[in-house]
Amino acid sequence: MEENRLNTPPPMDLKPRLLRLLGCMESGLIEREIAARLTLLGALSGEHTLLIGPPGTAKSVLARRLHLAFEPGHYFERLLTRFSVPEELFGPLSIKALENDSYQRLTERYLPTANIAFLDEVFKANSAILNTLLTLLNEGEFDNGDCRVKVPLISVVGASNELPEDDDLQALYDRFICRYNVQSIADENFTALLELDDQNPEPLSADRLSHGDVDHIQQAARAIPLSEDALTLIKALRPYLATQNIVVSDRRWRKVVKLLKVAAYTNDQAEVSLWDCCLLQHCLWNTPAEKEIIQQWLSTQIGTGRGFKTERLEKLIITWENTLQTDQNSQTQIRNDKNEPLYLGRDGKQTSEKSEQEWVRRDGLALYLSPPDQDDRSNDNQGYTERELTEDFFDQHYQQCHINGHWQHIDQYIADSSNRLIHHHKNPPCMEATLHPESFIQGRLEETSKLASDIEALHQTIAQGYDAIDQALKQHLWITACFIASAKQTLNDNLQKISVYESRLLTVTTAYQHLSEHQHPANSASKTA
Repeated sequence: MEENRLNTPPPMDLKPRLLRLLGCMESGLIEREIAARLTLLGALSGEHTLLIGPPGTAKSVLARRLHLAFEPGHYFERLLTRFSVPEELFGPLSIKALENDSYQRLTERYLPTANIAFLDEVFKANSAILNTLLTLLNEGEFDNGDCRVKVPLISVVGASNELPEDDDLQALYDRFICRYNVQSIADENFTALLELDDQNPEPLSADRLSHGDVDHIQQAARAIPLSEDALTLIKALRPYLATQNIVVSDRRWRKVVKLLKVAAYTNDQAEVSLWDCCLLQHCLWNTPAEKEIIQQWLSTQIGTGRGFKTERLEKLIITWENTLQTDQNSQTQIRNDKNEPLYLGRDGKQTSEKSEQEWVRRDGLALYLSPPDQDDRSNDNQGYTERELTEDFFDQHYQQCHINGHWQHIDQYIADSSNRLIHHHKNPPCMEATLHPESFIQGRLEETSKLASDIEALHQTIAQGYDAIDQALKQHLWITACFIASAKQTLNDNLQKISVYESRLLTVTTAYQHLSEHQHPANSASKTA
């Protein structure tokens, strides 16, 4: 049976069929376009979708319509509670088998025989159900007695009003690759909701997909490569998520890439493009708030190519503006004919002396240091007059003081210049504007010119992306119109930012040109001539 499915021919007119199937799934539903596409894409990828939101938001409707997208098969639906027992999902035990000492379930019309299933309040699953459910979701197999059998399950749509809090449920949560937070209809669409026609078209039988179609899609998608841009983006996203404390398992990364390849293949693409990566916002979050973080990051990356990013450009422009200011304000110390650095003396004249000495006076009187046996000879830089020295330190009758083992007269003491209070003045250097070599300025101009070329190339890339976005995405199976509008707004914002960067860099370049003309007028004149 399995071999026959793999040998069936590839589905014909796949993309038109999928477009029609999506039209039927979305018909009569408001604000459920993304959820419908995620559930179908998840099913085609062999993965499962989780819809989180309050009751009455069409979660079960989406699951039933997903079932109609495939050839007739069993549809299973169940509301789980904490009191649910395995028999409700996997079928009752076979009494006849028990009589033969065999533990088997009667699975007909239960989850193990369904191709599409809807499990409401899926995180109410208890430990008696959980392990069997995990095996069924991940391996597509069911242990019935002593026999493990493959199940025809294509996809499970899980629903919950809240996220799981129990650690035991995290493995089950991780099995749902596509996740979407379903909210009540917005106020502006409330009237349209009230006027909805309950008659909804069903897909044509010719459009419905078989198990063989799904197998071929998944097999063919394996050969679809990630574009270099897409791979670069995904590799950059992983460390970014780590900085945001968003944990993504290795298993999820692999399954997400598989989903991106299915998305590209079913959209008639030869490789996974950057645009396909917008689907990552529905696959990597653990809480709805994290989804917004991922979406904002993707919006700044997708559509701008692998060149400079606006954040890096902002830093580069600021660096160049600061560099220009430094170069313009740069000063060099003046030197004399002997190449000695010059300083500004106390008399306002240039001198080669770094410092000068001043014999300090107070009210015209010379000031002196106290005898050397004092801790602070300068008297806190106030010094002593001759009279103050005599009164404080010298004998009043003989006018002598015992210094270093000898008697010294006041006249002898004040005659010694080493006893004078001297202030040392540090002369400030004489500075002039730095004369930058012409080669230095030309180097600056070459660097800014290269950056300007890079910015211009980025500008053209984004402008081309903006012009081509409608054509590239209007027939995209999995990217909705609301994302196109958001992407165009993001690209337009980036274009405006880059225009500002170009203007700021032009200001820097012009300033360096003026600096060259001012400092090297002869060279500028010769270039003009």
